[in-house]
Amino acid sequence: MKHTILALLVFAAFSVQAQTKWTLDKSHSNVNFAVGHMVFSEVTGLFREFDATLVASKDDLTDAKIEATIKTASIDTQNERRDNHLRSDDFLNAEKFPEIKFVSTKVEKTGEKSYTITGNLTIRDVTKPVVLDTEFRGTVNDPWGNIKYGFKATTKIDRFEFGTTWNKALEAGGLVAGREIEITLLMQFAKEKQQG
Repeated sequence: MKHTILALLVFAAFSVQAQTKWTLDKSHSNVNFAVGHMVFSEVTGLFREFDATLVASKDDLTDAKIEATIKTASIDTQNERRDNHLRSDDFLNAEKFPEIKFVSTKVEKTGEKSYTITGNLTIRDVTKPVVLDTEFRGTVNDPWGNIKYGFKATTKIDRFEFGTTWNKALEAGGLVAGREIEITLLMQFAKEKQQG
């Protein structure tokens, strides 16, 4: 009897600590950015190739570990000449630094549907801490039996801190390309199905 009780306690403890993996539904996710252009306007763009995983044991995801990668060559601002410039060493140097990486270090629940995700962002082999203000946008069971979670996360970075310092000054003052980049992530994760 004692062995049975001990086995049940061990199983219960394991179940509590069991981690669940969530994979990114890339067809329903986006990595978007916006940067100031010539002081008074803005250029927007996105990355077409990216991936992310989320692993957590708590239902509220406060112990989540998140890792993401973005292919720098997949940048798209709907202007081929500009995109090629952004892939060059003036900016991302996609040939030498093919990936942007993010690894979370802390996830805090700040409201019923809000989180603060802190992590390390690496661009051109330069790593800096960033904070993502994150909105939980709900969960749904899709027609194929998958459990989906949706999130919207935003942050701002200083591109100069990551070595993308190319610019030109305007005669009237200011710079051609803005220094601050606004990043918006629309992420949909699917819960890994349990085996057995």
